[in-house]
Amino acid sequence: MRYPDLELDLLRAFVAVAETGGFTAAADVVGRSQSAVSQKVIRLEELIGRRVFERNSRSLTLTLDGERLLAVARRMIEMNDVAVRTLLEPKVGNLRLGVAEDFMPALLPGILARFQRLYPGLHLELRTGLSCDLLAAHESGGLDAVIAKRGEGATRGRVIWREPLVWLAASEYEPDLSRPTPLVLLPPPCTYREVMIEALAKVRRDWFAACTASSLTGIRAAVAGGLGVTVLGRSFAGPDLKVLTPPEHWPALPVTEIVLLGEERAAGEFIRPLVDFLTDSLAATRGARAA
Repeated sequence: MRYPDLELDLLRAFVAVAETGGFTAAADVVGRSQSAVSQKVIRLEELIGRRVFERNSRSLTLTLDGERLLAVARRMIEMNDVAVRTLLEPKVGNLRLGVAEDFMPALLPGILARFQRLYPGLHLELRTGLSCDLLAAHESGGLDAVIAKRGEGATRGRVIWREPLVWLAASEYEPDLSRPTPLVLLPPPCTYREVMIEALAKVRRDWFAACTASSLTGIRAAVAGGLGVTVLGRSFAGPDLKVLTPPEHWPALPVTEIVLLGEERAAGEFIRPLVDFLTDSLAATRGARAA
């Protein structure tokens, strides 16, 4: 059976509508009129025999087929752009990228692989560490782009990941709520530290610093070794670290946000193609958890 060929201009219009949330905003992205963008989406739906959007007077949402097509469409557009860029505009340059330890470590190899495929001539200076240190380096001009935990009260950056904070302890840890809680902490300033202290203060529970570590690697090791409890994103839970329950014994915690900063700078041309990769990867992670 011969399948129809998907036209890139139709896919670009579809992706623009999906990412901007409307035909008017998408028209500005692709440089066409709103009616032209609408017609391209209709042609795409006719070509594949599936609806990609659910439309009504108040909202525009992707259908299940639209969600499946979006990831494929992004990859097809990227491969086309890579091929053309390689032939016509080979890019070389330098990018100083900071990736916080807070961000899901399993995604870092994929980020680096995407850089290599998109810009084989790019020299990447990679720095990992605590979010507060990376954000300070970005503000001072020492890093071109940063993937880091958003600071308290901050509004800058594109939010690429949200997850609830949880109380974590070693898999065999049995808390004694009649005694002060042993905490494993990062040194100040640290959002996790502040969240822990404020949460325990609200329920008037005593605590003491059982261990202070200079990195999240150290925090994980200390908690897994049974030195005490800490607060991190739920993605840090695993065979060696468990979420403490029942929830009524532990104060409620906020949601943390991971943001991408640097798209507006000169090196933004190297950053923007990664946004699609991060969106797809994080969406797949959410889907796997839901399953």
